[in-house]
Amino acid sequence: MRVISGICKGRPLQAVPGMSTRPTTDKVKEAMFNMVGPYFSEGLALDLFAGSGGLGIEALSRGMERAIFVDYDGKAVQTIRKNIASCGLTERAEIYRNDAERALKAIAKRKLKFHLIFLDPPYKKQKLEALLSFIDEHRLLAQTGYIVAEHSHDVQLPRQIGQLMKVKHEVYGITAVSIYACAEKGEF
Repeated sequence: MRVISGICKGRPLQAVPGMSTRPTTDKVKEAMFNMVGPYFSEGLALDLFAGSGGLGIEALSRGMERAIFVDYDGKAVQTIRKNIASCGLTERAEIYRNDAERALKAIAKRKLKFHLIFLDPPYKKQKLEALLSFIDEHRLLAQTGYIVAEHSHDVQLPRQIGQLMKVKHEVYGITAVSIYACAEKGEF
């Protein structure tokens, strides 16, 4: 695993020890960023189910101002801290050990708006519709932002959830990526 582009291009990233996480492949990561970027001039990113932190780090490398990383696994949080430090991004990152629902409730209380949200839950514990509904209900996505949901290829997410509209869907082997934006934003 490595940072693909931006100011940290080529930097190696450590994987979370053990088999509890499934890192996003470089091919899928590159495709994700080509769909929503590929570069940014500002903004706040959320990497929920962050694992090694690879998606949020890539967003920071490509120009996001700040990123919040959340994972429930203690080994993942340690790995995120190491990867953030090795990329020199510590001042631009917040890292929390928490489950997704509690983290989103805490974020909603802070009234934050994200320009990029990554949702990559374990495939066997799929809660994407509920998470997308919460994000919509609490207006956590900036009007010009995107939600990037990575899921198993056999999961079909709804075309619209509240004000969130699925604007892109691609399949890469056993992995699928669904991109959501505010309905007013329109199609790609």
